Amino acid sequence: MRLFTRLAVTAAAALATVAVTSAPASAAQTTDVRIITFNDLHGNLEPPAGSSGRVTQSDGSTVDAGGAAYLATHVKQLQSQVRNSMVLSAGDNVGASPVVSALFHDEPTIDFLNMLGVKASVVGNHEFDEGYQELLRMQFGGCNKTDGCQFRSSFDGAKFPFLGSNVYFTNGLPALLPFTVQFSGGVPIGVIGATLKDLPTVVTPEAIKGLKFGDEVQAINRTANLLDALGIKAQVVLLHQGDSTEVNSGPNDCKLQADGPAATIAKNVSPKVDAIFTGHSHQQYNCVINDPAGQPRAVLQGASFGRLLSVLDVKIDLRTRDVVRSQSKAHNEIVTRDVTPDPAVAKLVDEAKTKSAPIANKQVGTITADLKAAGAASGESTLGDVIADAQLEGTKANNAQIAITNPGGIRADLNYASSPNGEGDGVVTYGEAFTVQPFANIMQTITLTGANLKNVLEQQWGQPGGTKILQISSTLHYTYSASAPVGSRISNLTVNGTPVDPAATFRVSVNNFLAAGGDGFTEFTKGTDLAGGPVDLDALIAYLGAHPGVAPPPADRITVTP
Repeated sequence: MRLFTRLAVTAAAALATVAVTSAPASAAQTTDVRIITFNDLHGNLEPPAGSSGRVTQSDGSTVDAGGAAYLATHVKQLQSQVRNSMVLSAGDNVGASPVVSALFHDEPTIDFLNMLGVKASVVGNHEFDEGYQELLRMQFGGCNKTDGCQFRSSFDGAKFPFLGSNVYFTNGLPALLPFTVQFSGGVPIGVIGATLKDLPTVVTPEAIKGLKFGDEVQAINRTANLLDALGIKAQVVLLHQGDSTEVNSGPNDCKLQADGPAATIAKNVSPKVDAIFTGHSHQQYNCVINDPAGQPRAVLQGASFGRLLSVLDVKIDLRTRDVVRSQSKAHNEIVTRDVTPDPAVAKLVDEAKTKSAPIANKQVGTITADLKAAGAASGESTLGDVIADAQLEGTKANNAQIAITNPGGIRADLNYASSPNGEGDGVVTYGEAFTVQPFANIMQTITLTGANLKNVLEQQWGQPGGTKILQISSTLHYTYSASAPVGSRISNLTVNGTPVDPAATFRVSVNNFLAAGGDGFTEFTKGTDLAGGPVDLDALIAYLGAHPGVAPPPADRITVTP
């Protein structure tokens, strides 16, 4: 009922807006408005470590960036330059978060966004990690039904709406607010939210049970028409979908790879929309893409983890109440750490660090060098190898012969250098391991035929979200041809050195996300004889504890040929 009350209030506010702003303009013809947006924060309250905490510029140089207290200072500086400003988010504020936020079900991150003055956020896929009911708790407050309130004695929820114009219940009714209306400079601005229609492929089915996700363009255009009919002419979209970029793409370059989903959406979204802020792909770009009427329109994304702020300056005609599109200016601003951190936000972050420290700083293992999440040319990564080996070892009781994990489930590197907490070089803490594997996915062992196994590997290419190279245990080896047709790239497939017979059966351990066909790997759903295993994080921690001084494995499990 609270959701539908909000829908009614939003519509009423929009109608009231028309009445309030219907008077003709006086002396000034336009008003300046600044829109400040970030995306894919993922609960990174502390400055992210390693490459996750750097911004790469066009010349290849890097700048240390990110951290909630620094982000807040940059936002305040940007707001001080333009009187009429608003702060928005393009989704994935929570979920896949470091331990200082995740241990408390991301309540500290929501508190931070409230302090930042966020006016609206679209839902990303990670807002659904713990299910729709937990998303409603993030919105309206209250204690977690399982763990209660662990960060503070109570939790009030977000002071801003979560938007999703293309998120419905299976009966077709809206499951989230499609838009909100914000006043800035005495002018109403419609903010439309749309998340990726392929969201069901990147979350577990249980998390979105009872929900469905529609076409982004149709939902945005329908909502834009409604806002226009209500007299709200200035409109922006928060789109949790993004594109990939070319290498050496700086924050304000527009080097998109061809035919990306966000650019395709942008080309088809109604000309009534004046700008599109994107997310999800964790890329940085500042583009101008023509709308269907041939008019230029800003399309931006600000990397991830609070390292960039996407800034759009617009002039709005006070008579028409519409954006003067030709005078819009956009840029991505680096959240540098050479500014004074915001003291109130720093206090919040310190509180979360202090309360999580007894668990986060506990040593769970040691490594001899960095274990990187990024892959070699083949796509195989040293950290991916270690995680797959850990999952194989953790499911031996299920007679597992192979373990396979998805690259999207590996959220950070394991760095050899000591963190600022001072645990020492080579020491892996619980908090660091948690940051790598924060989803609490459950390991499952299934039986696949050799033919199934080959088909799984063939599905690494040709997916809507692009190529996804699975990380594999040391028992599995294969070759792929980069130029062969999709569906016919895999050869020399062996298990424990023996060529795979298509008719033979193998016990394969994967997380429950992959077992349900996540990331488009539908071949896994053909598995039989399912047996449960440990949580993936627990398997990794047990492996690190049993193997002191883990070294980066050689990247020899996947071979690439032309």
